[in-house]
Amino acid sequence: MLAEVIFFSRWLQAPLYLGLIIAQGVYVIHFMVELFHLLLNITTITGNTIMLSTLGLVDIVMIANLLVMVIIGGYQTFVSNLGKDNHPDRPEWLSHVNAGTMKIKLSIALITISSVHLLKTFVGIEEVSDRAAKWQLSIHITLVASALVMAFIDRLMYKPQKESQKEPEKTVA
Repeated sequence: MLAEVIFFSRWLQAPLYLGLIIAQGVYVIHFMVELFHLLLNITTITGNTIMLSTLGLVDIVMIANLLVMVIIGGYQTFVSNLGKDNHPDRPEWLSHVNAGTMKIKLSIALITISSVHLLKTFVGIEEVSDRAAKWQLSIHITLVASALVMAFIDRLMYKPQKESQKEPEKTVA
């Protein structure tokens, strides 16, 4: 009975994924508002402002991509099989998702989002304090280092067998 309760407890995560879907909806609305502001001021804004606005839109898209990976991958990995193996729109990465690959993919997504923020900071460096820029760079370097360590540990844990340890290939006669 205890095992059944423990196994069923994974469903407590389902409302969390629903909450992330709602948060993604908020990002869609925010994206549309920012795009509307960009279009509304198209004749009066500078190239630098267009670039910063566009980077803001890219940032929103990257966060939305991160949410999709967490929602779909997390649900598939930790709650239940989605049952979409033959669906034509099924993401390719879903076929080989596990907790290790999810961590690596999420790390890469966070680094990409951090890179966009850092680029926005560098483009508008006059408006940012040296302290804030240094903190952003430090956080970015920490994310990169963390991702490298996680990838290294993941590789150690799932190290492919050496040629001599592999089973001999079977030939069909």
